[in-house]
Amino acid sequence: MTQSEGYVAKMRAGLGDVVQYHLPLGEKTVALNPLIGQTVRLEFTGAIQCVACSRLTKKSFNQGYCYPCFKKLAQCDTCIMSPERCHFVAGTCREPEWGEANCNIDHFVYLANTSGLKVGITRHSQIPTRWIDQGASQALPIARVSSRHLSGLLEVQIAQSVADKTAWQAMLKGVAEPMDLVAKREEIKTLYASELAQLQHTHGIQSIQWLENQTPVDIAFPVTAYPTKVKALNFDKQAIVEGCLMGIKGQYLIFDTGVLNIRKFGGYELRLSY
Repeated sequence: MTQSEGYVAKMRAGLGDVVQYHLPLGEKTVALNPLIGQTVRLEFTGAIQCVACSRLTKKSFNQGYCYPCFKKLAQCDTCIMSPERCHFVAGTCREPEWGEANCNIDHFVYLANTSGLKVGITRHSQIPTRWIDQGASQALPIARVSSRHLSGLLEVQIAQSVADKTAWQAMLKGVAEPMDLVAKREEIKTLYASELAQLQHTHGIQSIQWLENQTPVDIAFPVTAYPTKVKALNFDKQAIVEGCLMGIKGQYLIFDTGVLNIRKFGGYELRLSY
């Protein structure tokens, strides 16, 4: 039996014939694809370390932060989930320097096929990681915009007719039916032409660049069998998660006993055995 132990972070993933996953545990990183088909055991030791400041904490907030960091850091503020309400633009950013470096830069608006068609936003450095983390089988950048705030304003417009969230349980039950994302892009461009023009008029013609020449990215996940019923496993309710690892999709480990969202438990100290 092989064991590794450490504070866990979200799985690292890279494109290939299928997505290649690695699990950070403290100083070590464990390749997960070779474990598919094997019995895997994860045990929570009871210790939680903040992913930002490394302080020990009894409770985790916002996927791995201690309460002081959760209240202090700009990356934990509500506008991260709702960028159209950007605090940097409003002059109320908790950390203006962080906002300048991370929000006041080019972002991409994209379409993805997860549990169906969705619209989302991401920084260039998070392509294709963002799509993998959401369990997208297809993805296509449709616009490059000059700031996170503006990407949120465009996303809000498109979200009137396209979902902006993934139905995670449906995503974990199988591969979404393929769709023509290029055709969807053209539909959206036509449907929201006036809104796009208004945003460009307000923020500058170069603030939004519609991407005409991008081609969809296809993503295959290492899954041997999908569950017919999705049961979420939770270290806050059970110290041990064990079962045959059937696959990995998004940030979920798919066991024959249930599914585990690794990202949710960032900073938890885990003992991995296989």
